[in-house]
Amino acid sequence: MDKVFSKVFMWLFIGLALTFGVAYTVSTNEAMVYNLFGDGKYLFVWIAELLVVIVLSLRIRKMSSMTATILYLLYSGLTGLTLSSIFIIYAITSIIWVFAITAGLLLIFGLVGYFTNLDLTKIGTFLIMGLLGVLLAYLVNVFIGSESLDMGLSVISIIIFLGFIAYDMQVIKRNIYTIEDENNRAIYGAFQLYLDFINIFLDLLKLFGNSRD
Repeated sequence: MDKVFSKVFMWLFIGLALTFGVAYTVSTNEAMVYNLFGDGKYLFVWIAELLVVIVLSLRIRKMSSMTATILYLLYSGLTGLTLSSIFIIYAITSIIWVFAITAGLLLIFGLVGYFTNLDLTKIGTFLIMGLLGVLLAYLVNVFIGSESLDMGLSVISIIIFLGFIAYDMQVIKRNIYTIEDENNRAIYGAFQLYLDFINIFLDLLKLFGNSRD
């Protein structure tokens, strides 16, 4: 089990390093920023991200090790493209500190999920319902434009995804061997935790990040 989780966190680190490496590189290239955000390509990147999430979530148990690896790295790179704007909006020191805080929270709640004797699968439905509620509220707020509601939703979102970290760790621990390929087991676990990490990071950055001068 420890061997599997060492590979899970190795792939999680690789995915996050790729994401933030791509994001920083794009943000420092004016032409790349314009090409991404200036003529609608951002929407196509976002759609591609969504498609990769769906394919990985539904097919990872059946796909080859090479395919799973490529899709995971592709998703990490695409996320880096969409996150390049944070290096334009926020100070680099804020990004680093929020990244470190998010990593600490991932460690704490990951350990809770790994070692607790409580059956966290029972809260999975409530977490999903809460997440859907937050997404719906975000959609409504697009038309309302309430800053206070936006901040409140970010706090709720953080709480939900902290719950998802513990929940996902327990699910990974219990179900990891239902995936035959060892590399796919690690990719599956890393992908679940990657999604939790990115969502918490973005919400924390929204709440506590300092904008660039």
